[in-house]
Amino acid sequence: MASSSLPPKKKNNNRYTLSTIFLLLLFLSSLFYFSKRALEPKLSLYKDVFSQPPSVFSPRSADTELLDNTLTTPYGDTKVLKTKSETPILSKSDFDDSLDQKVTPISSEFKDTEGLKAFKKTPISDFNDNLVEKSSAPVSSEYEDASNATKKQVVDSERNEEKVVDSDFKVGGQSCDLYKGRWVKDEKHPIYKAGSCPYVDEAFDCQSNGRPDSEYLNWRWKPHGCDLPRFSATDFLKRLKGKRLMLVGDSMNRNQFESLLCLLREGLVNKSKMYEIHGYKITKGRGYYVFKFEDYNCTVEFVRSHFLVREGVRINAQGNSNPTLSIDRIDKSSNRWKKADIVVFNTGHWWTHGKTARGKNYYKEGDHVYPKFDALEAYRRALKTWAKWIDENMSHEKLIIYRGYSSAHFRGGDWDSGGSCNKETEPVSTGSILGNYPLKMKIVEEVIKEMQLPVVLLNVTQLTNFRKDGHPSVYGKVASGGRKVKQDCSHWCLPGVPDAWNELIYATLVLQQQSSVNQQ
Repeated sequence: MASSSLPPKKKNNNRYTLSTIFLLLLFLSSLFYFSKRALEPKLSLYKDVFSQPPSVFSPRSADTELLDNTLTTPYGDTKVLKTKSETPILSKSDFDDSLDQKVTPISSEFKDTEGLKAFKKTPISDFNDNLVEKSSAPVSSEYEDASNATKKQVVDSERNEEKVVDSDFKVGGQSCDLYKGRWVKDEKHPIYKAGSCPYVDEAFDCQSNGRPDSEYLNWRWKPHGCDLPRFSATDFLKRLKGKRLMLVGDSMNRNQFESLLCLLREGLVNKSKMYEIHGYKITKGRGYYVFKFEDYNCTVEFVRSHFLVREGVRINAQGNSNPTLSIDRIDKSSNRWKKADIVVFNTGHWWTHGKTARGKNYYKEGDHVYPKFDALEAYRRALKTWAKWIDENMSHEKLIIYRGYSSAHFRGGDWDSGGSCNKETEPVSTGSILGNYPLKMKIVEEVIKEMQLPVVLLNVTQLTNFRKDGHPSVYGKVASGGRKVKQDCSHWCLPGVPDAWNELIYATLVLQQQSSVNQQ
């Protein structure tokens, strides 16, 4: 009797077990469902932390616009890219004095074929494009802070590297120093015909002023062991597209500035699309010019600065004003320098003038005027002031060039004491002058090596030693009445020697680009 009742009891137990499992599964499913719904808002927080593939159909917010229009540079900093719909425009207002304030730099993206290299491992293909209209995407301060911090790290890491750009290039597997060579006859020179360029002022227009010989026009600089790339005005302009190239210095840099205008003008089909934006005619009396090339949306500019440091005056005990030179303060025109993408600096010839060479009650540091101060030491300190300003105010995206000292060729005196160079018709072929290298140039090299930013030294000193035939001499003005005039044996006729300086700038850009490509 007892044994017959066991099977029904086992059957009831199985039924209760199945019911319990079913209810448990139902409970767990409900718990999982409601827990998932409760956790969804919290899970969405992690979508911003972990990378998500963007949806093709998702709407674009201002934040996604910012991210899509930024990239990381080789230095790790962030920069904004222009959208394809934007066209950089250089307007006249960009050059007004009222805008001489610090401009927030916006780097522009370049194609590899337009890239340049300022120094060994330092790419300068992305020049700082201050004149390009800003992207519509907002740039937050945290991006700028990160960029500045990264750039500082780069500067600190390179502090001990040599900063003079090596003048040796590999051309066809051979090392070539662009600044050691000779002048060779070339019937394809000059690149522009004498008297054809309207931007050469009277002081350099030797043929129009009556110079009878013309062989000085047909020389080309050739480095030992290689040939310079043949100058192409069109290619040079393409490299300047959307950029500002500025020459800063004394009248020697104005000499080079006029040469560059004439060379680039040869690359224009419609030459009326090149003009000075203020309508100024070039004269030695004015110290600021901006020439615009419409088809390339670029400018070539000149800013006069005799010393690169600040000129001033002081009132002496008698109430008379005397000139001073503050060798510890940068020149007032420096606000203009910040806006350029490529800057060619120079100072030198004014350091040989009377008051500068004598150094009596002239040089100033702080509020102190030195009764007597060595001109060479003043030159060194002035260049260090310039170098410090460059390191603190310019960036790796800019190309900084310092042009070396240009040789003068006075015989029997100086520029103000009857020196002459008239009737010189051939370059120097032998003699001690060919090996002359001024102490000022050694100072330039020392200062640049101590700088944080890379600087290209356009070392034209020794190549100008040859060219005693290239100066205006008595042909800086139209001859009149046989009256004796001071001869100019410092500046250069145009066309002439400064054309070679600009050819060297072009060659440097081309060869360094090739070197960069070969290293990749």
